Amino acid sequence: MTTRLVLLADTHLPQRAKALPEAVWSAVEDVDLVVHAGDWVDLATLDELEERSQRLLAVYGNNDHGELRERLPEVAREEIDGVRIGVVHETGDAKRREMRCDERYPDLDVLIFGHSHIPWDTTTPNGLRLLNPGSPTDRRRQPHCTYMTAVAEAGQFRDVELHRLPPRR
Repeated sequence: MTTRLVLLADTHLPQRAKALPEAVWSAVEDVDLVVHAGDWVDLATLDELEERSQRLLAVYGNNDHGELRERLPEVAREEIDGVRIGVVHETGDAKRREMRCDERYPDLDVLIFGHSHIPWDTTTPNGLRLLNPGSPTDRRRQPHCTYMTAVAEAGQFRDVELHRLPPRR
């Protein structure tokens, strides 16, 4: 079996934008699983993603409170087509990130995280793939707002692609 994924984090709605970009919604409706690594800020985005996606794997972030924390875990783990995937909002400072994540998540193949709004794709010395999709609504110091897509199939996590969104008008 093959599972197509959209990776999101740091949507910060409606503070950073009024809505997710249409390109993100199109991607969400075209995949099997949406992964969101926290900092939703509003409950409406969670509700809409649950409605419009086939499946959602998600966590809360440091800016999420109230019902978001009641409905979502701090860390999520799931095996998808033989790939052990984890989701968390924060992994700490970029310095020594690989070493820390190897120690904290030895049972995972892929860890998807957010918080920095900076796209990230590295593999730790122990083989853990670390992915941060950036933010589709708040680029901060990055040149573009971003999200990622990927495929999980037969124990392989492949075709990871960073998608740059056009500037908002």
